[in-house]
Amino acid sequence: MGAPMAYVVVPVAVACVYQGARDAYALVAVGAVMAVAAGWRLGRLTDAAFAVPAVEWLLIAASAAALVTWLRRALSAPARPQPYAEATRLLTQLRTVARHLPGGTLDPGGISMHLLDEVRATVPSDRAAVLSVSGGGRLVVLAQYGSDRIDWETNLDADTPVADAWASQQPQVANRSLSRSQPADGHVAVLVAPLVAGVRTVGLIAVESDRPGAYDRQVVAAVTDLSAPAALRLEAALLFDDVRSLATSEERQRLAREIHDGVAQELVMVGYGIDNALARLPEDPGDAAEAAADLRSLRAEVTRVITELRLSLFELRSEVDRHGGLTSAIADYARTVGASAGLRVHLSLDESTARLPAATEAELLRIAQEAITNARKHARAENLWVTCEVDPPYARIEVSDDGHGIDAEPPEGRYGLSIMAERADRIRGQLRIQSRDPQGTTVVVVLGADGRRDTVSAPEGVSRQDDQ
Repeated sequence: MGAPMAYVVVPVAVACVYQGARDAYALVAVGAVMAVAAGWRLGRLTDAAFAVPAVEWLLIAASAAALVTWLRRALSAPARPQPYAEATRLLTQLRTVARHLPGGTLDPGGISMHLLDEVRATVPSDRAAVLSVSGGGRLVVLAQYGSDRIDWETNLDADTPVADAWASQQPQVANRSLSRSQPADGHVAVLVAPLVAGVRTVGLIAVESDRPGAYDRQVVAAVTDLSAPAALRLEAALLFDDVRSLATSEERQRLAREIHDGVAQELVMVGYGIDNALARLPEDPGDAAEAAADLRSLRAEVTRVITELRLSLFELRSEVDRHGGLTSAIADYARTVGASAGLRVHLSLDESTARLPAATEAELLRIAQEAITNARKHARAENLWVTCEVDPPYARIEVSDDGHGIDAEPPEGRYGLSIMAERADRIRGQLRIQSRDPQGTTVVVVLGADGRRDTVSAPEGVSRQDDQ
């Protein structure tokens, strides 16, 4: 009986491949019926020599049908898209959605200010801020309002309403100010509401009133109702900002590699070729001396271009380190440029431990780099003064030189000033370019409120003067 039953497996497998699992299992059932009928006719249903092989081959046929069915489904399943194809699809969708959003932009600062305007119109408040996590896992102030610049509590590890609201995803009410610049014994009304998108906390809104007990359950419910839709908008803006920053950083690194491996290396070889030509020139006066002078002039120009390329590479690769801070990045760039150009650099750096949003720090660094580069290339200056004051959400960067001053009409083909203005507008900063007394140029970019309050104690902040 074993040999005839072996042929049950082949039609079952073929039926499964071409017709599907239903027909295959139907054939197994037909085989079972035929085996029972044959055994009954021959009087061997109870004979182990007949029954055991029949059952074994029926089970093998059923297993073959199951295996072929699984293989058929696996082979016919749609191929999973490659990572780059999936990324392209998602970025295309993001671009399409961004173009149809109100205002046509995904700006975390603008969305945060809009939320604060809604809160100010809904609940009593004297101060408020929207905070989110930036580089290094610390909170940064995206937007705020109040009579003065406020040193908000941004530590998620301390026992504060800010940390509790972030961890619990529930509103927190307190009676002590979240501002480290406010008197410790001053009793106020404080409300911290989390901005939760799905299951993730993307930010916090902190609201304070100088009237104790101002935030009851109705006020908390009103702020919660405002924060729910704002959280989704803010998450989309933060994600878009991260993608844009990553793409910008990758492109800058790519350009740096292309310049280093391409034109920079070729110029170095040209310089070596000129040196070899100078070495072969005879010492006789006349045409040889004139040719030598031309080659030396050409060699000096090639050296200048190579120096410019190296500084451009340094600028492209300069980033704000998440541990070093904005002032450190600006100071490193100023020192490097000053050393290469023979400028005496005077640094005044004052930075608190709090941080600005990463995208804001990047734009301020690029503005400072452009101002320093302009002083080196066009001002013919001897001294460079760089002042950095960073106390989020306030920041002030000033670059001054003692060169020949601002041209009445910018030379054709120079776009540095307009690019600085565009960068300042992007972070809602104020850019001023003015003459310096008695000579030279001053470039100032200010972010946040004017005026500066000493709100950071010595252990918490960094303040230093440096001349080189």
